[in-house]
Amino acid sequence: MRPWALALLLGALRTIGAAAPARNVLLLLADDGGFESGAYNNSAIQTPNLDALARRSVIFQNAFTSVSSCSPSRASILTGLPQHQNGMYGLHQDVHHFNSFDSVRSLPWLLSQAHVRTGIIGKKHVGPEVVYPFDFAYTEENSSVLQVGRNITRIRALVRRFLQSQDERPFFLYVAFHDPHRCGHSQPQYGAFCEKFGNGESGMGWIPDWKPQLYHPEQVQVPHFVPDTPAARADLAAQYTTIGRMDQGIGLVLEELRHAGFHNSTLVIYTSDNGIPFPSGRTNLYRSGTAEPLLVSSPEHRARWGQVSQAFASLLDLTPTILDWFSIPYPSYSIFGTKPVQLTGKSLLPALGSEQPWATAFSSQSHHEVTMYYPMRAVQHQQFHLIHNLNYKMPFPIDQDFYVSPTFQDLLNRTRAGQPTHWNKSLHQYYYRDRWELFDCSRDPTESQNLAADPRYGTVFQLLRAQLLKWQWDTGDPWVCAPDAVLEDKLSPQCRPLHNEL
Repeated sequence: MRPWALALLLGALRTIGAAAPARNVLLLLADDGGFESGAYNNSAIQTPNLDALARRSVIFQNAFTSVSSCSPSRASILTGLPQHQNGMYGLHQDVHHFNSFDSVRSLPWLLSQAHVRTGIIGKKHVGPEVVYPFDFAYTEENSSVLQVGRNITRIRALVRRFLQSQDERPFFLYVAFHDPHRCGHSQPQYGAFCEKFGNGESGMGWIPDWKPQLYHPEQVQVPHFVPDTPAARADLAAQYTTIGRMDQGIGLVLEELRHAGFHNSTLVIYTSDNGIPFPSGRTNLYRSGTAEPLLVSSPEHRARWGQVSQAFASLLDLTPTILDWFSIPYPSYSIFGTKPVQLTGKSLLPALGSEQPWATAFSSQSHHEVTMYYPMRAVQHQQFHLIHNLNYKMPFPIDQDFYVSPTFQDLLNRTRAGQPTHWNKSLHQYYYRDRWELFDCSRDPTESQNLAADPRYGTVFQLLRAQLLKWQWDTGDPWVCAPDAVLEDKLSPQCRPLHNEL
């Protein structure tokens, strides 16, 4: 083609492209959020904005995080790679100091390379900066996390600033709320969940756009994995208040999107990073620790708005989904050596058009806090759930903010005093786990009966174990041979036995 003809063609394509609105993405993330919303059939709490978003979304009933810990989950969301592959083995901040590998190509990095404007407001909690760059950033790295993560008036103003400064590029805006994370260990003056922050009382500050909703302990719905005690109910009631603040914040963010004229060109995704901070929740790979709300609202897929999908989804799918939305291919590169990185997640866009047969999700956890070394790997396939506890000879660790929580302190006190805990397991059972745990969630939704040693489930056990092992090899898991062998991978990768009686 002659140069002048090519120039005319490119000019015509630019003209055509300018006529159509650019596709955008808004990712809304809760911090330790669960299914406390009307959209997920909790009638005890008022979440009108999440419920309205659900009516314009596909509602995923089987969505799971790949890791039940804050920084590792956020890194996995923003890379499409499990924590053992991207390097964020545990929490990023302070003494924990975990980071993703420098050569990882994250979603914001890939979008920037493709001329998509990126923004983050709220809790970032990942690093290093070279891996997770954003064009527009108001996070705990340059602001108070309470102000950019819980003050919904401030969040609204920052969203407006981002949208008003938008240029001709498409955008990816990531609003990471700090609600409903606990704060009793760090800012106890604001309550167990910071439910008093900004409520207008003396010393609490004032969030003008927030209308606090208070709940009584007897009103809450107690999840099956939480002790049904007055202390836990009061804890849940405080959590509900902060979920209400986040819900009102989501309404404000979506209002800004509409006011700026981007609502008909923006894919909106709502989910949470991990399970709620209660027993068997966050830091666990049980369903109670990994199951997440997931609402995906596409202005181009209105036929399925308000429909429930039973298809399995993973938060590892978010990077492939967003890249697919922008028609950006995943690059060929390696983190170590020459083996190319491959995403094991999938785009969720097909599920917005029709129901999909997806029925498998993987999880991988190594740390939470730096001292909490309890590596686990898990696979869910159809109704079965297999968990491999690699460090099963040690007690399951407890993180700092959960330890000081009213729920856990009450559980400890009841256990020491020999009083009923009103919980579905004992503290000893919680601490000490079998190496392999297999559950049939169709018959045992509370995951109370371990079938791993039941010969009737031997075939299922071996099938899931093989699936899990293949995924570990595919994702370069350094723990693939643990705990009874050593990975030797310099020449030809293989597991060398330790003969350590495990």
